Amino acid sequence: MPADLARLSRRTVLGSSLALAACDRFAAAEPAPGPEPGPLKSLAPCPFGTTGMTGQLDQLFWVEQTLRHASQLTPEWELKMERTLGADFTHDFSAADRVVDFAHGNGLRVHGHTLIWYSQGAETFNASVPPARFKAEFDRYIAAAVGRYRGRMVGWDVVNEPVSEDGSGLRDCHWSEALGVEGYMVRAFQQARLADPDAILFLNEYNLENIPAKGTTFLKLVERLLKLGAPIGGIGTQSHLNIEIPAGNITNFFRDAASLGLPIHVSELDFSLKRDGGHLPDLRSSTEKRAQQVARVGELAEAFMALPERQRYAFTTWGLRDSDSWLLRTEGKNNPDDSPLLLDAQGRANPAYQAVVDAFT
Repeated sequence: MPADLARLSRRTVLGSSLALAACDRFAAAEPAPGPEPGPLKSLAPCPFGTTGMTGQLDQLFWVEQTLRHASQLTPEWELKMERTLGADFTHDFSAADRVVDFAHGNGLRVHGHTLIWYSQGAETFNASVPPARFKAEFDRYIAAAVGRYRGRMVGWDVVNEPVSEDGSGLRDCHWSEALGVEGYMVRAFQQARLADPDAILFLNEYNLENIPAKGTTFLKLVERLLKLGAPIGGIGTQSHLNIEIPAGNITNFFRDAASLGLPIHVSELDFSLKRDGGHLPDLRSSTEKRAQQVARVGELAEAFMALPERQRYAFTTWGLRDSDSWLLRTEGKNNPDDSPLLLDAQGRANPAYQAVVDAFT
């Protein structure tokens, strides 16, 4: 989940024209709820993922729906530093253990989220820590987290959201101040590789489709980090979609990202009906909003399917049902009437479900 949702130009005229034509046909999709949906994991040509938290493990319907639809699980909160990092650099992975054990006990593969994030860890990793200890504890944390689940995580979001909101550059944070704006990223990837040589290591970011300049900055960063020796194994695009972005944005980003040859993870997909920020009233009808939603989600699924098979790491929604979404929760965006996922609270298909299935099949 991003701290704020509002957060390679090799395009050709022909490619953009085809993208516009392909994407906008979804806008005519019927916005009525669908029937009992087929299992997404059986329809997807790659692992289909969702998120899980310890509180959900005791909810029988959540368990039933997750095992019906998902083949991969991402701990939504349990591996973030606000949960795992204590005072004086103590570590507590007990909550993450529960989610990982649940997943493996039910035949799901697990994706680790997240190791180094600009928005977390500053309370402990602060300016009062001597440089030598800062580096040592940085390395020790990554070794502890990744090493604990060595062989049990198929991949990790090693660095999360390093690009500035508008895509004009990279974020300044406690990590960059101590280790350098690119240095902390290279170090994190190298330490993660030492801790688990077989896990696929991802650079993960949001708004790559929504803001083309940010997508360009991100892909240039990947190229630069690789040259600096960071063992980046994959690209994570969170895909918290703004359903009002122009047709073609998503297709163009995926085409540019694919040119790097790395596996791509749609890592945190959701698609709010709400217009984030701004002061003008939202005069769109519910039918119009659903049509926009279906159009953009359909474009995303088709752009993902256009990737070579070896580059389709996984397709993950950030929550499985609307009622699971951080956008509805009081500690999230607190929009209880939003509908940002493929399934409704009862596990029935939302309109975008069919667009995804059509692209997959």
